[in-house]
Amino acid sequence: MHEFTGTTAVVLTQANITSNNSSVPFATLVAVNDPLRTGPEPDSELIGNVQGISLLAGSNASSTQYIEFGFNTGKFNGSSLSVFSRGDPGLAVVGGRGQFAMATGTAQFNPILINSTNVIIEFNFTVVHY
Repeated sequence: MHEFTGTTAVVLTQANITSNNSSVPFATLVAVNDPLRTGPEPDSELIGNVQGISLLAGSNASSTQYIEFGFNTGKFNGSSLSVFSRGDPGLAVVGGRGQFAMATGTAQFNPILINSTNVIIEFNFTVVHY
């Protein structure tokens, strides 16, 4: 997943709390529409996108996420995996479409790059589906 702050991840709303000095303020709602690629390189193959919302609700910048990993090429074209979970350190897979209908499982994530403008995260899914 390749995220670009202000372009593919946009703050929708944020609580007006003046005492919070975190780089990711408490009570921030972010919309995401990130490219999903086969690797961490910017020119790696684009296979879909990650869309959803993230609520930054913890005092340590933890978040609760509803995101969908949609595939638009290859053997999983038209299929997706849905995640709704707190992100520490894995996410719960709560459903899917297409080849991942009725999916359940987990998605472990490994941050590859995090800076003020870019985030690249590797996800490893383990799912049971029909």
